[in-house]
Amino acid sequence: MSITDRLHALDRRQQQMPHVGFIAAVVKKFGDDQAGQLAALIAYYGFVSLFPLLLVLVTILGFVLQGDPGEQKRILDGALGQFPIVSDQLKLHSLTGSGIGLAIGVVGSLLAGMGITGATQNAFNRIWSVPFKDRPNFLFAHLRGLGMLAILGTLSIVSTTAAGFVGSSSHAAPDVIAGILVAFVLNLALFMTAFKLLTAVDIGWRDLLPGVIVATVFWQLLQHLGGYYIDHELKHTGPLYGVFALVLGLLAWLYLGAQLTIFAAEINVVRLHRLWPRSFFSEPLLEADRRALTSSAEVEERVEEENVEVSFEGPG
Repeated sequence: MSITDRLHALDRRQQQMPHVGFIAAVVKKFGDDQAGQLAALIAYYGFVSLFPLLLVLVTILGFVLQGDPGEQKRILDGALGQFPIVSDQLKLHSLTGSGIGLAIGVVGSLLAGMGITGATQNAFNRIWSVPFKDRPNFLFAHLRGLGMLAILGTLSIVSTTAAGFVGSSSHAAPDVIAGILVAFVLNLALFMTAFKLLTAVDIGWRDLLPGVIVATVFWQLLQHLGGYYIDHELKHTGPLYGVFALVLGLLAWLYLGAQLTIFAAEINVVRLHRLWPRSFFSEPLLEADRRALTSSAEVEERVEEENVEVSFEGPG
């Protein structure tokens, strides 16, 4: 059997098996939307936002730890003390608070955070095939992003703290279970809010639930993995290699998290719009292919007077 025949047989098999066909359709749409690049942009803004946040953290520590060696030792013994940049400053220098540093850090964090919400809005609108003419204008999109930044940022910090509590050190079983449950509930609320409010179409809460659950499970696994990495791997590296391990680990963590989040959102799109089974290797195009390609083309409508019409040659 030739390679072409094998590909055609694989295509027919995934069309005959609903679950396999659904997953294959999600993967197909993920590629059609160039969702990997959309997720990479989210990860980029997420990584950039860490530096002004780190400046805010160090500045606040300067105010809190000034003249308090006992509190400084307690922080050094915790998970925060495993971060090379922060721990080195705490060990080698006496931190002092700076109002200018705090202001610069807060402004930088807000700008980078709005970049995250803006990139996420663009990604969700793209995968839901929302035409440009139906998306929020520049001012409204940024105001919505600012409001969502406060909500999602708070939920993310608390859930990450709860997940880090579980993975960073040994605790009693009830504490571990409680930390997992708290992190799961907060992550569930985070993704439900993001999927609902960062998309410029009215989607029912129940329709969003499958993708939200998948995203929550993915993200919580990443949080626990991050806590384990900090407590068991990062703390054993030297000062120089610790910086590289921290930077590369954060990049990989953010990139993978963004990719999995967009993939989970694609599950809702394919399920709600019934965009499966899809044709991968054989002709002719299936009905789901035609609807998906039509929606993708209609995204480019940018003004009210513009209407994109799609036609296909051949049978069907």
